[in-house]
Amino acid sequence: MDPKGHLREFVNQSSDSPLDRRRFLKIVTLAAASVGLSSSVAVKMAEAAVQGVKPSVIWLHFQECTGCTESLLRTSHPDVASLILDLISLDYHETLFAAAGHQAEEMLHETMKAQKGKYICVVEGAIPEKDGGIYCKIAGKTALDMVREVAADAGAVVAIGSCAAFGGIPSADPNPTGATGAPMVLPGKTVVTIPGCPANPYNFLGVVLQFATMGTLPALDDKGRPRFAYARTIHEDCPRRPHFDAGRFAKLYGDPGHRDGYCLYELGCKGPATHANCSLKHFGEEDGAWPIGVGHPCVGCTEQRLAFRVPIHDTVDIERPTPPDTYPPIDTEPPTVSPLVAGLGGAVLGGAIGAGIALSSKLDEDEPDDESGASGKEKS
Repeated sequence: MDPKGHLREFVNQSSDSPLDRRRFLKIVTLAAASVGLSSSVAVKMAEAAVQGVKPSVIWLHFQECTGCTESLLRTSHPDVASLILDLISLDYHETLFAAAGHQAEEMLHETMKAQKGKYICVVEGAIPEKDGGIYCKIAGKTALDMVREVAADAGAVVAIGSCAAFGGIPSADPNPTGATGAPMVLPGKTVVTIPGCPANPYNFLGVVLQFATMGTLPALDDKGRPRFAYARTIHEDCPRRPHFDAGRFAKLYGDPGHRDGYCLYELGCKGPATHANCSLKHFGEEDGAWPIGVGHPCVGCTEQRLAFRVPIHDTVDIERPTPPDTYPPIDTEPPTVSPLVAGLGGAVLGGAIGAGIALSSKLDEDEPDDESGASGKEKS
């Protein structure tokens, strides 16, 4: 029996046809651009990926609902599941394995030995510490012992989801199992945290793309979160922000303001204190598929001090007030902007937006269309 048979079957079913080289390059570059990585970085990623760079991944499950794995497998534009499995060698994953019991454990230890110092350890779920960690055991080992053993020889450690990042729902008061996150039980180890309940799969994609193809990790904030996804608060890019600035707030669910898309701040929205890119990268490739998009306040699931601790309908302080959240004194002279500055600003913004599209178009021109090697430009 092939321990990873289920993985291969899933890859075959999740794509109508195998990715050819051109389509693979386009998907990698567009996916990298979609999470805020530069076009030059995207090109390097795509080139390395085509050369067959496939790091080994060991994916651990502890106290969680498997929602982060489910979210990852449900993406389709691009098919992140196929893309990830084409970029990496997923050698241990309890949810996707056909193997079980001793066979699965044998694969785990073989991978750790053969790929020592090079594999990626992905942690999904909180780790209980109370009473020696007895509240989560796999193959006779506690989650605490298992994550420390696997992470010790890993080339990189990624905590996906709020449970793995800081404890999530299992750590909510009174936290009877002493649940906590991977960074807390791995002192001195760099752990990339991708909080969210579930985590946005494209944020995970950005980290894996960079490590798989370049061997480096993205810039991180003080909580281990990649800055490309968590540098800004949801409030800063929220589509309801104009209503906030104009003082238009929904007062009750279903009232006229709520139906007209008014700001949800007074209903307890945690967006002004929550660092995440949910307002820019929605879920399931559906525009509006995120809490605020369906009319519910943000609950702050990426923030340890907010998630599952502050009541949903309590308001929070605005962490980084920016105009017109705050206003200058009435006698302040209005600022002026020269035509030159305005023109330069427009050029920079236009260049950033067009980079991903231009890069994708260039691939169409430069890549061979057939076995003869003739490119699209030559054939025309």
